[in-house]
Amino acid sequence: MKHKAVKVRIYPTLEQTQILAQHFGCARWWWNYALNQCIETYQETGKGLTQSALNSMLPKLKKEEETEWLKDCYSQILQSVSLNLSRAYQNFFEGRAKYPKFKSYHHRQSIQYPQNVKQVGNRLKFPGKLGIVKAVIHRPLDGEIKTVTVSRDPSGKYYASVLMEYESKGTKPSTNGKVIGIDLGIKDFAITYDGEKTSKFGNPKHIARSEKKLAKKQRIAARKKKGSNKRRKARRIVAKVYERIGNVRQDYLHKLSRKIVDQNQVVVVENLNVKGMVRNHKLAKAISDLSWGTFVNFLSYKCEKEGKVLVEINRWFPSSKTCSNCHYRIKELPLDVRTWTCPSCGTCHDRDGNAAKNIRAEGIRMLSSSGTGEDNASGEEVRPRRGRPSKLRHSSVKLEAPASTK
Repeated sequence: MKHKAVKVRIYPTLEQTQILAQHFGCARWWWNYALNQCIETYQETGKGLTQSALNSMLPKLKKEEETEWLKDCYSQILQSVSLNLSRAYQNFFEGRAKYPKFKSYHHRQSIQYPQNVKQVGNRLKFPGKLGIVKAVIHRPLDGEIKTVTVSRDPSGKYYASVLMEYESKGTKPSTNGKVIGIDLGIKDFAITYDGEKTSKFGNPKHIARSEKKLAKKQRIAARKKKGSNKRRKARRIVAKVYERIGNVRQDYLHKLSRKIVDQNQVVVVENLNVKGMVRNHKLAKAISDLSWGTFVNFLSYKCEKEGKVLVEINRWFPSSKTCSNCHYRIKELPLDVRTWTCPSCGTCHDRDGNAAKNIRAEGIRMLSSSGTGEDNASGEEVRPRRGRPSKLRHSSVKLEAPASTK
């Protein structure tokens, strides 16, 4: 079975907005309360609380006078919080995530409906008090709807992420076709080589373009009195600026990844250690703005969907230092050196273009060493998943939302 998520914009009524606000508050309070109980129990006994132990607390809390308002929240939403907290602890202990944090009212709010959500025309029907909510369904929800996550962004927009389950067709990816190598960089976002020509895609610098506007809106928000309605409105304006930056970035990554996948059968990229690279405080902002990891994920799921192959080569492969003509390797190549001449064959290289050629050649070598037949070109073998496999979560979920509407 395969899983895919589609993120759709929803438009709740005023009454539904109030119900959602109440549900968000209950879910957030229960997460913080349960997390605190887990911490205290571990400090006293050396053991944590299981999902069933957390759920067993809910009936008692609903009967107490101080917390009887939990009755107004749909029960399965609170049970989903218990499940998510137990997953968060499991992921932490197995090295896949950081320690769970307490949730804040001021950030993105979300709740989860684990079942019984249905599509009714162009609307979504939720169980409990929420009922039928207007939605903009831009892609067909043709799978079996499993979990639906309703969220509210800091800008005030509401979304529903619909997780669907499909039967696996069992189609195997093929490596017969055009191969392209991609070198991801900062000066240019991506430099590609397809065996015939080298193409460069510039760095769009999304944050830099909106930096002055963002700084101005942040200054205005900072001057407002804390807790006032004017400060709340000013913070929402700042959130909208951040939202637009994110939408423009995602749009660029989707269009570029779609172009590359449509024109090639095999895509070769480097397995970059982005977390390690952002420790360089001089480059951290630029690297974070580029979203290399998101771009590779977009390439991955598009290749998988189209029956194509994504190959990730080792991050320590010296793609920039190796001559693509005679394979001579130089010892050092500082970042500020953009062109160099091979001392062995005399070929003058553009740093990034040469790297893209070497990445492509290494990808072809990896495929040929493992066998270029369709049986050996599965995505899992060519692109191994980082870290330990999750025991509690579904298979990788791909989110693709449309550009924001005005």
